[in-house]
This record gives sequence, C-alpha cells and structure tokens, in this order.
Amino acid sequence: MPLLEVTQTRHLSASIRLTDSTASQVDQYAAFIHASADEVVEQALAYVFTKDRDFQEFLKSPEAQRITPTLRVRRGNGNDAVEQPAKKPVTSASSQPQTPASVAGSKA
Repeated sequence: MPLLEVTQTRHLSASIRLTDSTASQVDQYAAFIHASADEVVEQALAYVFTKDRDFQEFLKSPEAQRITPTLRVRRGNGNDAVEQPAKKPVTSASSQPQTPASVAGSKA
C-alpha cells in the first residue's frame, strides 16, 4: 500500500472580469493567507457553492443540466478553442526565461 495518495485534479483557464476593488481584495486576501489569487477565487467559489442551500437544490433540478455556459474557457492546443489567448509579438531570442504576468484581476 502506498504511503501517499495523490489526487489528480484537472485545471482549466478561464477569463473573467472583476471590478478594480474586487481584484485588489483578491490579491490582498491571497497575500493574507499566503496563497495565489487563483486559489483564493477557487476556494471562495467552492465555499459559496456548498453553503448556498438554494443553489444546492437547484443543482438537483433538470434545469441545472440545461444551462447555457457563459464562462469563457480557454482550451489548450485544440481545434475546439473557445477563446484563443492573445499572440505574443515576435522578439529577438533571449537567454532569460520569460515569466508570465498573469495576476487575477490585473488589467492588460
């Protein structure tokens, strides 16, 4: 029997818009709990979904299965991409690795 149990979790990227104040508070809360902004949003939504009794009842209804998705999900390297990430401009090669500037709620 293994000593560790690893749970596979499928993550996806989605684009959402937040007000300036909400984005700032997400970043502040992430700093407060020493986590990433992604983790704050994930856990906050999971918490609300489990605590909202009316929503839990809605999930049991046939109507919940017939919703029209509105979240802009980014799919990787497939032909079925819902929203393609912006292409980066071509620049000269550099020996320095590029770090992505993806902070929840930041404006591009």
